[in-house]
Parts: sequence; C-alpha cells; structure tokens
Amino acid sequence: DAKKLVRSPSGLRMVPEHRAARSPFGLDEPPWVPDKECPRCMQCDTKFDFITRKHHCRRCGKCFCDKCCSKKVPLPRMCFVDPVRQCAECALVSQKETEFYDKQLKVLMNGATFFVTLGTSDKSELMVCRLSNNQRYLVLDGDSHYEIEIIQISTVQILTEGFTPGGGNTRAIGMILQYKVPGSEEIAQMKFTAGEDFSCNRKLSASWLAAMHKATKLLYESRDQ
Repeated sequence: DAKKLVRSPSGLRMVPEHRAARSPFGLDEPPWVPDKECPRCMQCDTKFDFITRKHHCRRCGKCFCDKCCSKKVPLPRMCFVDPVRQCAECALVSQKETEFYDKQLKVLMNGATFFVTLGTSDKSELMVCRLSNNQRYLVLDGDSHYEIEIIQISTVQILTEGFTPGGGNTRAIGMILQYKVPGSEEIAQMKFTAGEDFSCNRKLSASWLAAMHKATKLLYESRDQ
C-alpha cells in the first residue's frame, strides 16, 4: 500500500495514502488541549509563565510543563517517523507497545502451524496462520485458503493449559476466533489448536498465540478510541 509523508503539529508521520489501508492497530492523533484552557500543568499543577513553557503530549494531547513531559519515545501506532514528546504515563504505555512492534508483530507475520476447526465441525485441517504484511488480514494456508480481515474479528479467546490452584504457569495451546462474515451479520467461528508433534513446533505456536493476544488488546483499544 502506498504511503505519504505528512507533517502535523506533533511531528512527521508516514501514513497510508488511503485511510482504508491503515493498520487496524493504529491510533489517530488526539486533539490538543487549547493553550487558553491550560494555565497550569495538568500533572504537577505548576503555573505556566514566561519561563515555564507549555508542552503537549503527542499521545493524549494534554498540556504539561517540561519536567512532566520531557521524554521522547517512539509512537508507531500513530505512524510517527521519529520519537515524539510524551508525558510520563503515555511514554510508559508507548514503550510497552514498541516491544509489540519490534518483536511480536514479526512473530505474527512469520506465522505458526495449527489444526484449524471451522464452526461446529468435528474435522480439522493443518494450516499455517500468519498476519499479512500490511497487518490487515489473518491469512490461513493449507489445503484450503482463508483471509480474515482483522477489523472483522469480534472476539479472541486464548486457550491455555497448566494452571494450578497455587498459581502455576500456564501455556497457550490454542484460540477460539469469532469474526463477522463480510456482507452479512453472521458470526463465524474458528478454533486453532497447536499440534502435539514436533514438526508443529509448539513453542513457536505458543509465542504466536501470545503475540495474537497482545494484538487483540491493541485492536480493542483502537476501536474504543
């Protein structure tokens, strides 16, 4: 998908030429709190004057003093080219998201192998599941081929095993995915189960499922914006 470089008050952004092509995990830039409505820092309540200048967090749009909004952190969900100024709270969130973009997104794109069961069928098919390079589709390849648009996903339930009453470690072994069928209000379901044999690489499958769990959280946040 073609992209273009745009400049906003917050900084340079590399965005898709068409809004419909943007990542489903993306966030829009927030409106800035107007200067006239912000006589004091919205974190420490320091009064702004000629010496104490106002700064806006690029993630939440609120107004802060330099001390409370000094960190410049990457913000890939808003497509910023360079790290941008953020308040301490937003910077912490963005730093955690950077790990998803640097590591877990690559895991999703590389894919993993699962037994996939459609609806209430008692038959499953061995398929390679991966996220498309433009982040907009979940692609399943086996004897059959499916492409599920990420924005059509309604729920994702990660299936685990290994839980003990004492709080033992759990391991992801599959997931149940529900999504809207394009052109209708029908909800379809798929169940993904990691294979038992070595060739399916259960460790890789568990890593893929953990990344999918994080991706789902970001997807829900983008919808709630």
